[in-house]
Amino acid sequence: MVKEKDQLRYVALGDSQTEGLNDGDEETGFRGWADRLAEHMAESDDGVVYANLAVRGRKAAQVRAEQLPAALAMRPTVVSVAAGVNDILRPNFDARTVAGELGTMFAALQSADCTVITMTFPRLAHPVPGRSVIARRMTDLNTEIRRAAEEFGVVLIDLERHDVASDPRLWSWDRLHLNETGHARLAAAAAYALGLPGATDAWNRPLAPLPRPQRVQRVRADLTWAGMFLAPWLTRRIRGRSSGDSRTAKRPELTSVLG
Repeated sequence: MVKEKDQLRYVALGDSQTEGLNDGDEETGFRGWADRLAEHMAESDDGVVYANLAVRGRKAAQVRAEQLPAALAMRPTVVSVAAGVNDILRPNFDARTVAGELGTMFAALQSADCTVITMTFPRLAHPVPGRSVIARRMTDLNTEIRRAAEEFGVVLIDLERHDVASDPRLWSWDRLHLNETGHARLAAAAAYALGLPGATDAWNRPLAPLPRPQRVQRVRADLTWAGMFLAPWLTRRIRGRSSGDSRTAKRPELTSVLG
């Protein structure tokens, strides 16, 4: 839970999900769950300052090496750490190694007297190539994240254990990032987990039953996804590139949430 301190300083660490991809766009700017959480904090404390150091494509080790030192220098009171999906998608994935990187961050942040919040990853909402392998890796990593969170006393949003987190209507066209609704739900989940004023567990309420799509609709959606997302992603992997190459944090300094 959030500790009482003179000023609430929130720093977000992670990859594209925390950067806010697909809650907005490249032209207007991405908002995302971390921005929304900071805005929730500001509803009861207009002195909140916030930095978002997340960069798309980053693996857990990169988040630890590139973002953790900068975060510690800001003397934050609340830090969110969400990383590991990009590791899952690599051939040399090892759940304990990835969780070890997260644990190193948890330990350093706890030593700095921060409230730390993290999350497990929800079950896959859409069919993707290699689904069974990805699902198994995700389950293994979630198990290790729970252990690390318990060891270091980190606030945990256990998305894997909430069915609503896997509702496809919370996920965007690329099947990897949340959409606006999904980011809003995750921000509400974080606010509730942190015990922020006015936060409730309403984020966990299921959506109305989802009608089963017809086969032609599923095929059309799969082909669109393969052309718009899968093919470019595979091309980057073959070339040894990342979506985050040459990218920097969108909000590298602590600034007022209210502007």
